[in-house]
Amino acid sequence: MRKFADTIDLEQFRRQVETETTMAMCPTATTIEKNIPIYDGASVSDAIASEWASIIGEGAGVFVVKRAFADPGAIDAASEVFRTIIADERATGGGAGDHFAKAGANDRIWNSLQKLCLRAPDVYARYMANPVIDIACRAWLGPGYQIATQVNQVRPGGKAQAPHRDYHLGFMTPGQMEEYPTHIHATGPTLILQGGVAHCDMPVESGTTKLLPHSQRYLQGYIAATRPEFRDYFEAHHVQLPLEKGDAIFFSPALFHAAGENRTADVVRMVNLIQTASAFARHMETIDRTAMSRAVYPHLAALSPQGRRAVIAATADGYPFPTNLDTDPPIGGLAPESQQDILARAVEEGWDQARLDAALSAQAEKRIA
Repeated sequence: MRKFADTIDLEQFRRQVETETTMAMCPTATTIEKNIPIYDGASVSDAIASEWASIIGEGAGVFVVKRAFADPGAIDAASEVFRTIIADERATGGGAGDHFAKAGANDRIWNSLQKLCLRAPDVYARYMANPVIDIACRAWLGPGYQIATQVNQVRPGGKAQAPHRDYHLGFMTPGQMEEYPTHIHATGPTLILQGGVAHCDMPVESGTTKLLPHSQRYLQGYIAATRPEFRDYFEAHHVQLPLEKGDAIFFSPALFHAAGENRTADVVRMVNLIQTASAFARHMETIDRTAMSRAVYPHLAALSPQGRRAVIAATADGYPFPTNLDTDPPIGGLAPESQQDILARAVEEGWDQARLDAALSAQAEKRIA
């Protein structure tokens, strides 16, 4: 029986990748640029979910939403907080680790989601009250998803990444990848959605993400992405798109991609990277969602219902397991109440802060094994 890695074939990969993205694959897109569907954020609604899911799974594997933020001031306010966090972390010697760049070459805020929420919950609520992000995440992952974000700021001269696939298998060595059965290579990408929000205007020369549309469909791609011949093919055939402040991009973690080199003299490229996990997956970061829920609660009532749904989804734990079923039994259903359920009920019933704090504390105590 042939080993999975022995079935890797560049010609087979080329036949899958060299596919034209047509309007039949994305009928509500405004246009297709370089094989990538482009959408207008103003026209996005829940009805688009199945189309976006099809693109991520069987289509181009990536799409862009222009003007994903109807409130550009939310981007500016968040950027200001992020710059303060970067300065503070640099001053204290933090923020040194990165996946690809040499320590200190660029700026990265790990767990920018929680840091923004706790540093400036009013800005966080305004920023995350974004139906486009919520709809994209639900389209691929369904309800109960959990967002994590990391800010990446690349200065002029910042080098490009090597082409790769992402979390989970993409963070392993080829030898480790080979230990996982074929079906994990197929199903792993269904648990994660990658994305990013442009926090400034970014011409291609600033190093916008290099992408290889349709490459997510190649089953052996996690191991293949580490091989020289596949990396050479990527460098010869990838595409890049300019992004404007407030644009968002979403793509399969299995898509071959890489950050580009910042060849400009004056553009400091800032992107808030989004990694959204299925309720059935785990993040790479530990996030204190109870603290975040408490911090953002006073700002939820003023949001639109759609915006509130997006903020609660980004903030609170949407999955009630694992828990201690002796102390936290499912009452009135098949599962206990999730943290998202408590936060939504608190807003609906007009709880004061003390009642919410008590409910969250009681839930946390019940979940302890």
